[in-house]
Amino acid sequence: MVTTPEKPVKCHELIITWEKLPDDFPLEEKPVENTGQPLIAGALREALELAGYIQPEMLIASNFGLCATMNDNLVIKAPDWVYVRSVFPNPPGQDRRSYTPNLEGEVPRLVMEFLSETEGSEYSVKPTFPPGKWFFYERILQVPTYVIFDPTPGELEVYQLQAKRYELVPPDANNRYWLPDMGLFLGVWQGKKEERSGYWLRWWDEAGNLLLWAVEQVEQERQRAEQEHQRAEQERQRAEQERQRAEQERQRAEKLAEYVRSQGLDPDEL
Repeated sequence: MVTTPEKPVKCHELIITWEKLPDDFPLEEKPVENTGQPLIAGALREALELAGYIQPEMLIASNFGLCATMNDNLVIKAPDWVYVRSVFPNPPGQDRRSYTPNLEGEVPRLVMEFLSETEGSEYSVKPTFPPGKWFFYERILQVPTYVIFDPTPGELEVYQLQAKRYELVPPDANNRYWLPDMGLFLGVWQGKKEERSGYWLRWWDEAGNLLLWAVEQVEQERQRAEQEHQRAEQERQRAEQERQRAEQERQRAEKLAEYVRSQGLDPDEL
């Protein structure tokens, strides 16, 4: 069931600034809520990577802190999956600990949250510090597309920013969602990968082709090799049948020649 949050109550003026996170700032380390979430996030990235989609200037991460300063208070939210089209290069040899939009590159174009059994903060429009996730993505970061996925029933909600507010987007005839910033369709797929069986988020290209995982590409190559083997075997069998027919014709011709000779005639003169 789609749960659209109520509009936030009127609050004091928001002053948003983009400040560098101190190098020694202790980032909160939350345990993963369940084993399925990192698998779903990793599968999304894997398909993009194998398709050659990911470019060096992009930032694609999971459970990764997005930072903003709201009325002098630092806010950090870690979506389950985030896509930033272009970021400034990180200094050589340094890993990115967090990401502050506008200061380090573009605003994220897409954030995803995967629901769990805990309280649904993904829909929170709480405008006061610390703000709710919905409010943070919509009002502070102004992320164009917000995706909420409930893996257990396989329910997918896609919201896009329209007039500075998130509006629910309907799926197409294939029950998929076109994401213009990605140039791809996003949809739900049911099946098994690794040790997890259930619903997954998958990508499709503009022509409707599914972006495959590594295990699927291996299976596809195995099937292609098997088909090639079968075609080669069929060609071998056809060649053998042709050889046998030619041999039978040669034997018939030889027998006929022997009969002609037995009649005192030369077959070469006939």
